[in-house]
Amino acid sequence: MSILFFSCEKKTSENKIDIKKEISIPIFNKENSFNYLIAQTKFGPRVPNTQSHNLCLNFLHSELKKFADTVILQNFSQQIETQNLNLTNIFAQFEIQRQNRILLIAHWDTRPFADRDEILKKQNLPILGANDGASGVSVLLEIAKILKIQKPNCGVDILFVDGEDFGKEGTENYLLGSKYFAKNFLFKTKPQFGILLDMVGDKNLKILKEKNSIYFAPNIVDLIWNTANEIGIYEFEFNEGSALLDDHIPFNEIGIPTVDIIDFEYPDETNKFWHTTQDIPENCSGESLEKIGKVILKIIYTQ
Repeated sequence: MSILFFSCEKKTSENKIDIKKEISIPIFNKENSFNYLIAQTKFGPRVPNTQSHNLCLNFLHSELKKFADTVILQNFSQQIETQNLNLTNIFAQFEIQRQNRILLIAHWDTRPFADRDEILKKQNLPILGANDGASGVSVLLEIAKILKIQKPNCGVDILFVDGEDFGKEGTENYLLGSKYFAKNFLFKTKPQFGILLDMVGDKNLKILKEKNSIYFAPNIVDLIWNTANEIGIYEFEFNEGSALLDDHIPFNEIGIPTVDIIDFEYPDETNKFWHTTQDIPENCSGESLEKIGKVILKIIYTQ
């Protein structure tokens, strides 16, 4: 099924009215997307150098190969203190012949310690990462499936970065995959802009304008929030949020204006599940994934 949108009528120089052009926006399936979230969490925490990490890598690679024109595994290693991490970015391209391209990003790894879990005293346990990791990936996997069925008029690159959440607070050992990709990128044609999805599955969804996104990519922020407002996704609020260190930063630094779509107040301002063992599927929602997916699809199919 598809939702039909229409371009505006335009008068020609002879005052004749052009026929409206029909634009078909595919339906985003929230059940499929939430099932992708569940599938990732069933592997357990996807911490680098673990079996769960390897199993999830194989799963994501297999799924993307079903849909994309091409899928590349970008393997690299990173020494963190005494550990040598084996990491993999997963890069999928759709409509590779198109010059006008959009980059969609999510991280697929999970944090090796629940250092914010002060209430349950489980700081040394890894997090399951239902929202912080799996939610963004689950939206993009469903979009990948849609792109296979209904070709867009632009090229789309989907990038799952690894090693985003390994670092301890106060260190620079975050964003390992996005930093590596930005320095060793696989683009033949650089995307016009990028959108990062991080922590987008919160049942109590509220997306504020992240400050670094406003600084680096104000026009893309306007595009996303205006699109959400046009289709009635009012969880995209027009207020400003915090400035966050996230996977969009390395891409902005190499000249790809990239926006971070993130609900950092998970689930709200007073009760935080971020980097705790409470980041589980029961605290996420298919409806929230659907709202994010609808906005991204509208942007893709109206380019």
